[in-house]
Amino acid sequence: MSARYTIGLDYGTNSVRALIVNVANGAEIAAAVWGYEHGTAGVILGRDPNLARQHPADYLKGAAITIRQALALAKQSVKGFEAGQVIGIGVDTTGSTPLPVDANGQPLVFQKKFAGNPAAMAWLWKDHTGIAEAAEITALAGKMRPPYLAKCGGTYSSEWFFSKILKCLRTAPAVFQAAHSWIELSDFVPAALTGTLHPDKFIAGICAAGHKAMYSATWGGYPDKAFLSKLDPKLGALRDRLPTRVLAVDSAVGALTADWAKQTGLPAGIPVTVGAFDAHTGAIGAGVKPGTLVKIIGTSTCDISVRVNTAKLADIPGVCGIVNGSVVPGYFGIEAGQSAVGDIFNWWVDYIQPGGKMALSHRQLDEAALKLQPGESGLLALDWNNGNRTILVDQQLTGLLLGQTLYTTPVEVYRALVEATAFGALTIINRYEEYGVKISEVVNCGGIADKSALVMQTYADITGRPMKISRSAQTCALGSAIAAAVVAGAHKDFAAAQKKMTGLKPKVYKPNPKAHAVYKELYALYKQLHDAFGTIQWNGNLHGVMKKLIEIRSRVRK
Repeated sequence: MSARYTIGLDYGTNSVRALIVNVANGAEIAAAVWGYEHGTAGVILGRDPNLARQHPADYLKGAAITIRQALALAKQSVKGFEAGQVIGIGVDTTGSTPLPVDANGQPLVFQKKFAGNPAAMAWLWKDHTGIAEAAEITALAGKMRPPYLAKCGGTYSSEWFFSKILKCLRTAPAVFQAAHSWIELSDFVPAALTGTLHPDKFIAGICAAGHKAMYSATWGGYPDKAFLSKLDPKLGALRDRLPTRVLAVDSAVGALTADWAKQTGLPAGIPVTVGAFDAHTGAIGAGVKPGTLVKIIGTSTCDISVRVNTAKLADIPGVCGIVNGSVVPGYFGIEAGQSAVGDIFNWWVDYIQPGGKMALSHRQLDEAALKLQPGESGLLALDWNNGNRTILVDQQLTGLLLGQTLYTTPVEVYRALVEATAFGALTIINRYEEYGVKISEVVNCGGIADKSALVMQTYADITGRPMKISRSAQTCALGSAIAAAVVAGAHKDFAAAQKKMTGLKPKVYKPNPKAHAVYKELYALYKQLHDAFGTIQWNGNLHGVMKKLIEIRSRVRK
């Protein structure tokens, strides 16, 4: 019996990846990546630093190119491989990345009238232009519909669905008026591949709807018309045109069309799964289960855990939502994360360029920073260079570096930035556990986890937990391929598929007790800064922070 394969299509911030996976054992036989061709590294920017858009044409072109290339590579790497052995496609994307569409479900930017108009494009996850609108939604929900907020951590974010739509309504009314509806990128791609973009055929995913658009079966789906109308009557009218069918990743939206079969070389008729966000399929690809926190570490991070849906789960303030079935069926998916991690490291290395024209590389800084002891630099940073996603949910917060002297080196700053992201990660873990979600192990995935011993050891030392690494370097795409394997019938359920198709690397980063003890002192100082700058409730005095950093530095250097 010939081997069977599925494809995971993974849409990131700058590129799309197609991964071909053997459903029997999770072997990744081929992968292809294509960088989006519009904008700067695939992102359309503007004078407003909060603006970040993408052109939907890149999503479609990227699917065709990467699937064709991946199939060609598979033929080279596996003797006798044929495209006909591919039995399904899964899709994951960034989010919330909504785009306005016409009455046929086609992106508005494809119309000549709106060509080149950023408001008619996809509003990328890291577009924060809707900060005021998010605050307004949060305030209204607090007064009118408290349950809406309870399930999304207590604060509605500018990164999310309705903040962006309301911002468009107010700043680009012609685009809003022309839009029949708005759909998430994670729903657009599967629908495009299956010819189900028309509202009569369209299926949305519970992952995006639940975590970013306040969707819940408990209150009948999306926020009610009266609530949305209170924000703006036109937003209330849009409620009638939002998707009516919302499903989880164990369902198919349809079958690959003949046209897409021709474009890609795949067989027509194979199922395409309901779409989800990259972090959630990444958790699947990392083998998520109760007690496990999966950290998908990239430009930002998402932290995903699951809890069986038959047990009571408290609402957790500050998280990015608790949604039934958003990761795998039968479990609540709990999402948190940090708005910038790899982006902070890239800012230091690529933008500040502490090495000048002969810029220091990440590898060089990693190796040098590993030689420093915790507390040796006397530095402490806050990881808010792109705002705070969890637990403060405030995009108007910014980064901070404290303790620098005339002798501070680029390597010391780099390590302090890594430590800041680890302190932020610990803050998230602590919040989970405060509300009854025990985290017994941490599984990390993404390029940083795979390549940076500095980051992994620092995370282990600061959190006091071993850092495990997913066997796959492409867990998001792998998770989508796993979903496709379940939908195509290759495995009876996700647990069976994960058992066969996922695994961990043998290398485990274990906490160093001596380093952990120093970091406990530093974390107490981090929490002072975190609460002082991040909360309105904090009362205290920061007078001793600098002096404590110097005291720790002096003690460590001895």
